Amino acid sequence: MQNFQIFVISLTQSIDRQAKVKEELSKTHLDWAFLDAIDGRLLAYPIPEYNPKKVTRLLGFELTPNEIGCFLSHKKAWESSVQNNKISLVFEDDFILLPHFEPVIYQLLNDQEQWELVRLQALNLCQDNVLIEYGQFSLYRNHDDPLGATAYLVNPNAAAKLIQHSSSIYEPLDHYLEHHQKHGVPMLAIKPYPVDISRVESTIADRPNDRKPVKSIQKRMRSINRLMDRWFSKNPWFPK
Repeated sequence: MQNFQIFVISLTQSIDRQAKVKEELSKTHLDWAFLDAIDGRLLAYPIPEYNPKKVTRLLGFELTPNEIGCFLSHKKAWESSVQNNKISLVFEDDFILLPHFEPVIYQLLNDQEQWELVRLQALNLCQDNVLIEYGQFSLYRNHDDPLGATAYLVNPNAAAKLIQHSSSIYEPLDHYLEHHQKHGVPMLAIKPYPVDISRVESTIADRPNDRKPVKSIQKRMRSINRLMDRWFSKNPWFPK
């Protein structure tokens, strides 16, 4: 009997993506279910969890509606993990499973005391160090944020912490997952990653490709605003 749950976050109207999901997961022996994504374009403003003025001050730019919807969708998966007291394997609906996917999952489940949150996919390479070797793959700690949230494992304890510290949504979901200074959950990584992405345009997140980095005077003002938030807020968004 499968002792963990699998969710694929997907908009109900994403029929083509869901067909591809079924094709990919039919290669496994796992039970899974779709989790209806929240369409950020349909959210009614103001959104209780989102303060656009404060986000702009402390992040440097506003989040898009679909970035907010994506965050809220993942939060639904965390809530289910807590409610059911089960480890959750969370997918977005643009994944591709690599041949070593199932051995990696079972290895992590057999050694679950070693982790709370594990990245199974990344968009970028980054420096890291090995924590545990499992033969052909290893558990790592990344030194930077490699971006992406297409696939990860989370246990109920970590899910509860992620929920606790996300009453306000102020950064993209994948950045938040790596933001251990805020929620206290180290996001480890299993490499080589057992999941890749299809690289088709996302339907639940729409981070602009032309979003410019924060720099110059705007970056200095952001740093000052974050410093003030650390000094005067009981729950700063960007603690050191």
